[in-house]
Amino acid sequence: MSGWVILDKPSGMFSRTAGARVARMFGVKKFGHIGTLDPMASGVLPIAIGAATKMIPFVENACSLQKEYLFSVQFGFETDTLDITGKEILRTGVIPNKETVLSVLSNLVGDIEQIPPMYSAVHINGKRAYDLARQGRVMTENIPSRSVHIDELTLVGIDESVWTFKVSCSRGTYVRSLARDIAKMCGTVATVSMIMRTESIGLKIKDAVKLDFLENLFNNGADFKQFLKPIDFGLGDIPVQKLNDEQAISYRNGGFIEINGHAGLRRVYTDSEFVGIGDVADGILRPKRTI
Repeated sequence: MSGWVILDKPSGMFSRTAGARVARMFGVKKFGHIGTLDPMASGVLPIAIGAATKMIPFVENACSLQKEYLFSVQFGFETDTLDITGKEILRTGVIPNKETVLSVLSNLVGDIEQIPPMYSAVHINGKRAYDLARQGRVMTENIPSRSVHIDELTLVGIDESVWTFKVSCSRGTYVRSLARDIAKMCGTVATVSMIMRTESIGLKIKDAVKLDFLENLFNNGADFKQFLKPIDFGLGDIPVQKLNDEQAISYRNGGFIEINGHAGLRRVYTDSEFVGIGDVADGILRPKRTI
């Protein structure tokens, strides 16, 4: 069984653990996901199972990689992980006023340079930053900055000591670093207490299914498979190329097919069956991924 499940990942779970639990329900071992969420984060996590894993790079290229998050911070203290799961390393007790916070947000919109957290999956000399951080071998200043794009950053509300923001950003943006930088511009420090991804690859949180709900359906023999989307889900505007049965057999065996049409990627079908992704160049369709 193969396809996509658009999961609302619960907080407190690794993305890979959530993917494995989904795959287990559908009786497959192979799975992958688009856009890793921190364990403490919740929200939209597109999961591919079975042959759909072959489509991950094409879905990433075909869909918008802009992501949207809600996140909450508490000012005045900072942890080593920049979130509440970490160990407190600094306390200033300084809480900025609303006007100060609002005045700095525009400085973080557009193309910016961002330093990922010490506890992150970025590579430093071939090793993951979080592995080096656990060994005490990396500091924030040792991590190279990266270019990211922030489309929108707004303050949603304040509830006692908790400030909640919404951000629309490019792939590769770290929300924890964004909270750190907001606080720094306000002359203090902060720690993230909540992260929820509300949109990914054009899908909103309302389109996602909660893991416990899916598992309840599975455990009670109900129709949990209704939440499995087809393998070719999310391939966007990639043009369709139809093949007859003879061509499809050749194509699946690595054969090249002469066709008419402009160069570029194709979603390849025979009748209504999805065959895979091909690439057209000089009037020849060549297989890139076959199903």
